Amino acid sequence: MPENKRESLIYTVMMCFVMVLWMSFYNISMHMGTFNIETIKAGWIGFPFAYIVAICLDWFVISDFAKRIAFKYLIKPDYSPLKKIIAISISIVVPMVIAMSLFGGIEACLNTGNWRSLFVIWVMNIPKNFIMALPFQLIIAGPLVRKIFRSFFPKGTILA
Repeated sequence: MPENKRESLIYTVMMCFVMVLWMSFYNISMHMGTFNIETIKAGWIGFPFAYIVAICLDWFVISDFAKRIAFKYLIKPDYSPLKKIIAISISIVVPMVIAMSLFGGIEACLNTGNWRSLFVIWVMNIPKNFIMALPFQLIIAGPLVRKIFRSFFPKGTILA
C-alpha cells in the first residue's frame, strides 16, 4: 500500500489504468453480447476519457472519503495489512462503481440521444459493474498493481 501522497498518486494512476481498461472491455462486452477484437477496439477508443474521469474521481473525491469510512467503521490502525487492503478496496470500489456507472450511462445517452433512459441505465449498470469490479479488484488488479508498484518503487524510494 502507498505510504505517502506521491506514492498514492502513482498507485492511483496504475490502479485506475488496470481497472478502467478491464471495466471498459467488460461493459462493452455486456453491451455487444460478445468479447472479440471489436470489443477491444471499442474499449480502447473510449478508454482515455474514462481513465481521466476515473483518476479525477478517485483522487479528488472518493479516495480520502473511502479511507475515512474504512478506518471509522471497518478497520482499526492496528489491523493486519490484508484486512486494511480489503476494507479500503471495498470502500473505494463501491463509490467508484456508482460514479463510473453514471459515467457509462451518460456516455450511452450521448451515443443514442435517449436521455430519458439515463436513470434506468445507471441503476441497471451498478449491480452488473459491482459483481465484476469488486472480485477483479480484490483477486487480480489489487495484487497485480501492488506487486508491480513495489517492484518499481521499493519502500522508501519515493519521498513524501
